[in-house]
Amino acid sequence: MSENLYVKFGLIPQKVWREQSGLEIFQKMVAGEFPQAPIAGTLDFRLAKIENGRAEFVGAPKENYYNPFGTTHGGYIATLLDSAMACAVHSTLAAGQGSTSLEFKVNFVRPIFERMGQLRAIGETVNVGKQVATAEGKLIDGNGKLYAHGTTTCFIFDL
Repeated sequence: MSENLYVKFGLIPQKVWREQSGLEIFQKMVAGEFPQAPIAGTLDFRLAKIENGRAEFVGAPKENYYNPFGTTHGGYIATLLDSAMACAVHSTLAAGQGSTSLEFKVNFVRPIFERMGQLRAIGETVNVGKQVATAEGKLIDGNGKLYAHGTTTCFIFDL
């Protein structure tokens, strides 16, 4: 991908991923030194907290995220959980390592509506090996009420 596309889409250049750990990059993202991922702008959520093996995203559902039945579309919920779980894994990786989701599963516990306000997707690693990592996540409101939870398996590779 050309450098112009990295600038256009607000992406972090591959050179940076080769030189800094996942945790360092995400810490700079939270601090506003690096841009959030483009999908975060599209769905209006953001990485809010990061530590080794743990990532927290925040976002508020909107009516334009609704499915035909008038509840928040499962794709929005899955995106928040996938982001939290995958970033939890990636926060454990050294400079020059990348990861990608091999699979993830989401369990929807209750419907989500715009009136609920801000939600938090929290991802935490379960196990990080040399090539495969697993994590789990939960989507909760400000009172800690659970709306969805999930698991992921990620593949780890050298950049």
